[in-house]
Amino acid sequence: MQGKQHNPNDETRGAVHLMTSRGATQSMAADALGIEEKCLRRHYRGELDGGAVQADMAVAGNLFRIATSEGPGAVTAAIFWLKTRAGWREVGRGVEVAADQPITIRWATAADEAA
Repeated sequence: MQGKQHNPNDETRGAVHLMTSRGATQSMAADALGIEEKCLRRHYRGELDGGAVQADMAVAGNLFRIATSEGPGAVTAAIFWLKTRAGWREVGRGVEVAADQPITIRWATAADEAA
C-alpha cells in the first residue's frame, strides 16, 4: 500500500461517500480502496465529511420521526431527544432518613422476581 500512487476518480469518490454515509469507518473505507487511512483523508476529505453528515442526519431524522409519533418507542425517543438536544436532565430525588432510623436493603434475584 505505501509508496503506491493513488488517483481518485468519480467511482472511488462515490464509493467513499456511499460507505461513510452508511456508517463505514475510515479504516473500512481505506481497506476497501486498498489505501492507507492517511491517503484516504488526503484525497477524500469532502466525501468523508459529507458522508458522515448524511449518516448522522438520516439517523436524526428517523429519531425525530419516532419521537414525534405515537408508536412504540416514541416516549423513549422523545426523552433521548430532549436530554441530548434540549438540555433536559433527570433530577435525583433523595429520600430523607432520620439519623436513628434503620435502613434495610434487600437484593432481589431473578427467582425472587418470578415468585
